[in-house]
Amino acid sequence: MTGPGDDARFADGTERPLRLLALAPEDLQVISALVQDAVLPATEMRWDRRGRRLAMLLNRFRWENREAAERRGRPYERVQSVLSIEDVRSVASQGVERTDPDLVLSFLSIGFEPGEDGAGRVLLTLAGDGAVAVEVECLEVSLYDVTRPYEAPSGKAPDHP
Repeated sequence: MTGPGDDARFADGTERPLRLLALAPEDLQVISALVQDAVLPATEMRWDRRGRRLAMLLNRFRWENREAAERRGRPYERVQSVLSIEDVRSVASQGVERTDPDLVLSFLSIGFEPGEDGAGRVLLTLAGDGAVAVEVECLEVSLYDVTRPYEAPSGKAPDHP
């Protein structure tokens, strides 16, 4: 068990880094809930045209650990995670200047608008009226943790009025 001065870690030996894959809109709802309030510098969003992949390095609030932290009096945690969207045809953004090194994006939700033959649009809705629309050949979105959890710098859980 960690105390307030200890480094955050996957506690109790039973928790593991998240490794999730969404191939259906219902799966994407789970990933959307887990990345709500994740933040990232705009420069940490990369589209590999040749590889047909949009990837971003997020600082994700660990919603799955919130209740345990409150029960044990531990600090809330964040973890760095990679969100990857595969089979990308095109990417368009609104209200996002990806070259601004000081711009920090905050996730509200991820949704999917189906098209024909399994294709569609993955819509990343951001705080401050920003959005990224990702046209995909098929739905394939993954989320996986790439670092150990760390204490949330604010010390607070995100709150929405």
